[in-house]
Amino acid sequence: MPATVQPPESVTWRVHLDRSMWVGGVRSLMLQALHPMAMWGVWQNSTFREDPFGRLQRTSDFVGLGTFGSPEEVDKAAYRVREIHRSLRILNHDTGKKERLDQPELLLWVHCAEVYSYLEVARRAGLPLTDAMADRYLDEQRASATLVGLHAEDVPGSVAEMEAFFADMRPRLRVTEEAAETVRFLMWPTMPENLRFLAPGKPGYFPFGALCYYSLPDWARQMYGALPEVPRPAVTAALRSFRLAMNAVPEKVHDYAFAKDTRDMLERARQRLAAEGYDVGKGLFGLRDPRRWPGRELASA
Repeated sequence: MPATVQPPESVTWRVHLDRSMWVGGVRSLMLQALHPMAMWGVWQNSTFREDPFGRLQRTSDFVGLGTFGSPEEVDKAAYRVREIHRSLRILNHDTGKKERLDQPELLLWVHCAEVYSYLEVARRAGLPLTDAMADRYLDEQRASATLVGLHAEDVPGSVAEMEAFFADMRPRLRVTEEAAETVRFLMWPTMPENLRFLAPGKPGYFPFGALCYYSLPDWARQMYGALPEVPRPAVTAALRSFRLAMNAVPEKVHDYAFAKDTRDMLERARQRLAAEGYDVGKGLFGLRDPRRWPGRELASA
């Protein structure tokens, strides 16, 4: 039994450890919101408006678990997610009818918008990945798609397949009132009651939210029209600066962005990997270096 669902040798490990994931995660929510039914599903069945940071944290926790958790931990969490999705319904405002939340088209849209956002942002922010590695990442993420009930063979597993998927989906997308409000909210969030103490620092969040918005594909920004356009090189430079700054934060400090259960899961992952012979002296982040894998030796200083 592997120590983690995705081993340090995977491209997923390299992408999901990169701190550009924070931009990719918010960008994915903005992209997902362009699908009316997906947006209505969030609007009607979650506490996004009351607890936006909690929802973002829970999403990042599930992604982390699906990468660094043990197979047993992931199976239990995935079962709970599938059961919740199975019980929820969405009111389709176009037809007036209620539909299942766990319909394959919606699950596939959410998955693709999420993982492709992670990949595109990470590469643009400076994570060195070859085209073959990018394809491998998307192929590896087919396994994560099965956690929410999709069939791996139905999920795009390469950059070309993913681009074709989005081209096919674009005629079905539009900016609903809920989508427009969501994007505005993600750039300028209303602080929930339990986070009112952070309100004085709220203006400092806007540059991050705007960066997430500007990282969207050109066609998605054109649909929203929420902010004036800025030169593409400026956005790329900002993404690279954000990534460098965040990657410099010590792992133990960065872990506090996650819920305690997730921090405990990450510590268990370190212990299991150490037992398998990985050198975790520099944490999970350090395992991007193949010389820290079993059977490899670090060059002497």
